[in-house]
Amino acid sequence: MELVAQKKMAARIMNCGVSRVWIDPARLGDVAQAITAADVRRLVADGVMSKVPEKGVSKGRYRKMAQQKKKGRRKGKGSRKGNLGTRFDRKHAWINRVRAQRKLAKEMLAANRIDKPTYKNIYRKIKGGYFRSRAHLLGYVEETKK
Repeated sequence: MELVAQKKMAARIMNCGVSRVWIDPARLGDVAQAITAADVRRLVADGVMSKVPEKGVSKGRYRKMAQQKKKGRRKGKGSRKGNLGTRFDRKHAWINRVRAQRKLAKEMLAANRIDKPTYKNIYRKIKGGYFRSRAHLLGYVEETKK
């Protein structure tokens, strides 16, 4: 039984697509006799024709992947987009490096491995970006001691 016209009218009335119109299989005869929009409206009100709920997108797979990424998985070379400066910006790399070097300089001063003038000199060099890392700073201190 072709009910294309009735389905189109029902879709327009219920404000949805034709594919979402559901017709009660037991009342197909009543639907076939409905030829005006008023008839279709009455059938919709009676529950003979209704809207099929929209299908949603499950977030289950996304949540599982997010959980794995939180653990540090799925971050290999093939998953990366953007260069290193995009993924870990230079500013924060600088901040971490400088904080580590300043902490080391303070520890060396407290342990009397360096004196106050040397500490001041090293502190200025850290600020100027002279040292690449803590290891470089330690090497510099050993060199200047001799």
